[in-house]
Amino acid sequence: MSAATDTAPVTAPGNPVGQSIRDSLVIARRNLIRMTRIPEMVLFGVIQPVMFVVLFTYVFGGSMKIGNTTDAGVYKDFLMAGIFAQTVTFATAGSAAGIADDMQKGLVDRFRSLPMARGAVLTGRTVADLVQTAITLLVLAIVALIVGWRTGSADPTSVGEILAGFALLLLLGYAFTWIGALIGLSVRTPEAATSGGIIWLFPVTFVSNAFVDSSQMTPWLRHIAEWNPFSATVQACRELFGNPGVVQSDAWPMQHPVWASVIWSVLIIAVFRTLAVRKYRSASV
Repeated sequence: MSAATDTAPVTAPGNPVGQSIRDSLVIARRNLIRMTRIPEMVLFGVIQPVMFVVLFTYVFGGSMKIGNTTDAGVYKDFLMAGIFAQTVTFATAGSAAGIADDMQKGLVDRFRSLPMARGAVLTGRTVADLVQTAITLLVLAIVALIVGWRTGSADPTSVGEILAGFALLLLLGYAFTWIGALIGLSVRTPEAATSGGIIWLFPVTFVSNAFVDSSQMTPWLRHIAEWNPFSATVQACRELFGNPGVVQSDAWPMQHPVWASVIWSVLIIAVFRTLAVRKYRSASV
């Protein structure tokens, strides 16, 4: 008499999209719980942009020419859209380091051995990073109001437009976290991921209209700055916030910054999510 022991096969989910969303939310919850247990991650993420606000406002304010004035108050309102955009993009380094750390510890390999939707690990990670970025952005907006930043200082605006500006910032930040995810999967250590995740951001953020009026740049540099995806979001936010410094330019992204910001962000997500998921499926520590 013989007995056969059958193992129940893993059944494919009836709704792949629903399964992918559920798996992504599980991973996002895991990362958010980890974030609450390491509050220094959030604290240090908030301190850096606050320092940038204070530095640029009180050190460079009054020496930067915006339009035809060097008034410190005008520069303060001009500056904040750039600081907001810089803050959400610098979250890229945290995403890269976090994924590289999970890779080094073998956690990603364990996730890949489970019957999970492809890409759910990375999507969950980027969603958790988006939540952290939103918290940082909220704190930064409060600090900006304390130091004197005001919406509608150049043109009238509405609550809906202000919220739309912050939505564009979060969309840009989410797009850049996918670049960080690809970097984190491509290096061997969290230290390398941190360096690789931030070093390329300096030319992206500073060769832009974030901190200076791009109309005062040399023609070839101005052309690069105006077609920079980062500049499109900054220009869009200045328009939506009603702040000074909206550049008059023949470049399409500067004439239609809201649409340009959305298109650039969606394009970055589509390209780098595809590359990151492909790398995730083949990566090994």
